[in-house]
Amino acid sequence: MKEGMENPLCLKSLNHISLVCRSLTKSLDFYQNILGFFPIRSSFGFDGAWLFNYGIGIHLLQSEDPNNMPQIGQINPKHNHISFQCESMAAVEKNLKDMKIEHVKSRVEEGGISVDQLFFHDPDGSMIEICNCDVLPVIPLTGDTIRPCSLNTCNMQQQQIQQLAPMQIHQ
Repeated sequence: MKEGMENPLCLKSLNHISLVCRSLTKSLDFYQNILGFFPIRSSFGFDGAWLFNYGIGIHLLQSEDPNNMPQIGQINPKHNHISFQCESMAAVEKNLKDMKIEHVKSRVEEGGISVDQLFFHDPDGSMIEICNCDVLPVIPLTGDTIRPCSLNTCNMQQQQIQQLAPMQIHQ
């Protein structure tokens, strides 16, 4: 980022994503029973459902014209997708097979670190990725290494990095 522009919009976190659905009922079932989200209260007054888990919200919005939504295409890991980290790739793959959910398995490698990925669609064709991406360090272009962080440790790690940055400049 440009100097003095570390957070120009004063952002705190990603709050939610919104997905337009052919069938709100099918999408609700998928996001609750496959991905583990739970419904939360909303008072916005339009046809949809608000879900939450893993520190993020998903807003499911009923399409005004479900018959004219794009057709569901092939599973392509390079298409737009949302990604979730998991505890056990083997367990996720077994559960997807048991639930007869079509999926594509992939593995990418960077710097000798392998990341396993599973890709599949929600009922409307939105791509979902499940991965063990937390094994990859986040490396800003400035050269500092930052490990992925949970909500509980993120602020502490950011403070430590900010404290180290002046020391690295003077070295």
